[in-house]
Amino acid sequence: MSVALRNAQSAVLVRRAPLRRAVCVLRAALGASRFDVGLVCAGNGLMRRLNGAYRQRPEPTDVLSFPFHQVVAGELPRPRCRDEYNLGDIFLGVEYIYQQCRATGEDFDSVLAVTAAHGLCHLLGYQHNTKPEWHQMYQKEVEILEELNRLTGTSLRPLTAGLF
Repeated sequence: MSVALRNAQSAVLVRRAPLRRAVCVLRAALGASRFDVGLVCAGNGLMRRLNGAYRQRPEPTDVLSFPFHQVVAGELPRPRCRDEYNLGDIFLGVEYIYQQCRATGEDFDSVLAVTAAHGLCHLLGYQHNTKPEWHQMYQKEVEILEELNRLTGTSLRPLTAGLF
């Protein structure tokens, strides 16, 4: 199935092909290759509005995920028809991520891939509101990033490292 990627901002240059490839590998590592996923690369303004509307935090953020299905972490959706083969949408706050990378010296493309992995986990029910949830999500991120690292020669680590 497809990864639909839309760049809805112009503040930061986004290398779409590597991002799309990374998301395809990560989606496969989650066992969800047959599901569509939408990716939107957004600027700070859109992320601020979405974060305010859906999380009551009117500030830009790195990632927001909007799942199509409500599933328990670790389970794949059970679609009843073709139109339900959809994981949902991930909004990547690329301007925010870029600003953070400039401040920390981290590689933007690497952080973008890790942030997409985090967003994909949220689409599949993983959360990090409690320590047990964080641990479960962290382990899943490690697992899927190891697959991406194996195929690309990178050494990416989870976004949620050190959260608890």
